[in-house]
Parts: sequence; C-alpha cells; structure tokens
Amino acid sequence: MAVNGASVSVVSSGKAADSDAASDDYSAILIKALADRLAEAFAERLHERVRRELWGYAPAEHLDNQAIIHEQYQGIRPAPGYPACPDHTEKQALFDLLGATERAGITLTESFAMVPTAAVSGYYFWHPQSQYFGVGKIERDQVEDYARRKGQDVAVTERWLAPILNYDR
Repeated sequence: MAVNGASVSVVSSGKAADSDAASDDYSAILIKALADRLAEAFAERLHERVRRELWGYAPAEHLDNQAIIHEQYQGIRPAPGYPACPDHTEKQALFDLLGATERAGITLTESFAMVPTAAVSGYYFWHPQSQYFGVGKIERDQVEDYARRKGQDVAVTERWLAPILNYDR
C-alpha cells in the first residue's frame, strides 16, 4: 500500500473580483466555476500521473472520460470534509505535512475552508483493492475515543463531526 497527499489551486480571485466590482455577476460566476473545474481537473491529472508515472503502478493505463468518472482506476484520493474523511480539521495536518501554504499559496480559514476557493486537497492511497467509502453514523464512545486520540475536547470534536453523529448532543 502507498499513501501520499496533494493540494492544488487555481487562482481566479483577481478576475472574479474585477467582475464583482464591475457588477458583472454572470462573468464572476463563470470565472469562479471555471477555476473550480480547473482545480478538479488538475487534481485528476495529478492522480493520473501518480498512477502512471510517479508511483508507476499502472503505467499502461489509458482511461476514457467515462472510466475516470466511474473511478475505474486503482487507488483513491479521498479528502478531508468528504464522506470517507468527514473531519475538516484534518486539512491542517495535511497542509502542514505538504507545506501547502508556503508551496502553493493555499491557506485555511478558521472553519478550514481553502483560500483561494478554487482549491483541492486530499490523500492518495493505493492498493489493488482500494475503493471509495463513506463513514457511517458514529456513537458517543467513538467520538470520545477519537477526541482523546486527537487531544481535543469532546465538544469540539462533536462540533466538527455533527453531520455523522448517531446521537443528540
């Protein structure tokens, strides 16, 4: 099994801000949407390079768009804040490990949103049998254990994991 991480960004805020200032909502929305799609496309391209070249476990892989959309490749790239990794606070550890702010200019807000907003970060996992998954609802004992291992107050952990709690706080 192999593990890695990545953060990529497309800086669009200048053009979008110009469009916002000119009251051109349509152009601002288009620029932001294009920047989001480019960041996702770059992350997908980087994942392809990892599979074919950098880690080289699928050097002969040639997938069409449908195969990519249906994730018919080996390896996964889950990200903090998504179903497989619902804790947004884990972005901080990933950013520290990668030096994402220093190397790519991506910062995190206090709620762990990425700035610029057209940014993608996540982990790369490879194993022939790896596949995407979602974390189900969790119980209080799991939250308490997770909070203890993170060195975090249970109430703070509950706040970040609220969507997957299987109990009332």
